Amino acid sequence: MEKADLETYQVQLSQVELALQADPTNTELSSLREELKELISLTQAALAQAEASASSKSESRKHAHASLNAHVWSAGDECLAKYSGDGQWYPAKVISVGGSAEKRVYSIVFKGYNNTELVDGPSLKPLPANYSASGPSASSLKRKLTRAEEEEREKKKKKNEKKLEVKAAKAKEQTQKQATWQKFAKKAERKGINIAGVSGTSIFKTPDNPLGKVGVTGSGKGMTPVHLQGKHKFQADGSAD
Repeated sequence: MEKADLETYQVQLSQVELALQADPTNTELSSLREELKELISLTQAALAQAEASASSKSESRKHAHASLNAHVWSAGDECLAKYSGDGQWYPAKVISVGGSAEKRVYSIVFKGYNNTELVDGPSLKPLPANYSASGPSASSLKRKLTRAEEEEREKKKKKNEKKLEVKAAKAKEQTQKQATWQKFAKKAERKGINIAGVSGTSIFKTPDNPLGKVGVTGSGKGMTPVHLQGKHKFQADGSAD
């Protein structure tokens, strides 16, 4: 705006000077000429100051940008990273470093999320001095989940719930089978039938009688007889016993 004003004042001054050439003794025109000259001088000074201030801010931004680029991050470093979804800064961790020495590329993961992003140096900056992972500053920096992330989290939640239901059903089925077997074993025991491994007996249990033999307990049958094979005898006449 001041630059446009300056041009207007300069045009007006040229018109006043032309009028003074035709009427040099006109005091009002002379006074107006001096006022316009003063306005032009003040406007030029204001413009020069504004340009100097803008140049200083530009240099500051360049310096800040250069500082960010000069900082070399390493894998495992914690930082603030600009999220491409909304352009805001959130706590993150550097996973890996790539790119060239002049243009580093960082793979980062946002804290509390599984998604990773590839960013350049200006998209990373140090954590605030008062930052605490469990403090209020951390919650204020926590970003909202995207729709895709919310759907993925809900999907995992339902999947885990389904796994727990299947495990609970299997455990219940196993418990029922054990109860049924124990019930059957108790009935058999009341009828005098010893089931190995249930009533404390074993199919290979040695009987109390020293002359007894190992057998299947509760079978009601004796031991299977053992037939000893006779020794072959050769006779001179070619016959054999």
